[in-house]
Amino acid sequence: MTTEKVHLTGAKETMLLTLYSRALHSRGPAPLLRDPWAEQAVERIDYDFASLRLPGRWPVGAAIRARQFDAFARDWIAERPQSTVLHLGCGLDSRAYRVDPPATVRWFDVDHPEVIELRRQVYPDRQGCETIGTSLVDPGWLERVPADLPVLVLAEGVTMYLPTDGAEALFAGISARFPGGRLAFDALSRVAVRLSAVDRAVAATGATLSWGLDDPGDLRRSVPTAELLAEITTPRTPGHERLPIGIRAAAAFMEPFPRLRRMNRILLYSF
Repeated sequence: MTTEKVHLTGAKETMLLTLYSRALHSRGPAPLLRDPWAEQAVERIDYDFASLRLPGRWPVGAAIRARQFDAFARDWIAERPQSTVLHLGCGLDSRAYRVDPPATVRWFDVDHPEVIELRRQVYPDRQGCETIGTSLVDPGWLERVPADLPVLVLAEGVTMYLPTDGAEALFAGISARFPGGRLAFDALSRVAVRLSAVDRAVAATGATLSWGLDDPGDLRRSVPTAELLAEITTPRTPGHERLPIGIRAAAAFMEPFPRLRRMNRILLYSF
């Protein structure tokens, strides 16, 4: 089998954390998320995954999060089979293959050019799915996406790596371009962003986190029409019972306190 050499650093390298996590979980017993594409991708990449020093909680955590975003996509497509999906910071996520949208859905996988190039080498072409190689903070890339249909924006594991002004501008640009849609992303609080510096897996890549969101209502500063549909904390995420008991206990303790439970959650908005 031909393998692809990987030379990525910083935030781009963190995509290998989630890829490897999904592959490990998928290979395990009774996986919450079957991801044979991730398993195959890991085999095709020439990279020392052991160097990531992956904590034991990551595989199941990555599967739980990915499954929730897959559910957002499936629900959206069931309601709006003629629409656009923007998969931002797609990395080597196989979501388009797992969700398998119909031909009436325009699906765009968006990430840095070098990431998209690697993606094209690892995954086969898929009809109806296009790739865009760009920095998300470059506003020009949106002009490459037709704006005549409602849009679902999926940004899993992405927003915290964006600069504060870049995140705000990205969301504002999307909401201004499309006639309406939904925006799904996982968000850390500003305190959690600062604490991320001690996460050994993230630190091993050299990545730094910048953008945090404390109050979900603060998104209206950049997207005035945003309406919060769901704020999903760890105890409310399907599959959370598979997390290590220490993580579940900590999450249950934090749940009654807004500042604590909002350190890490998944948000879904309409706009």
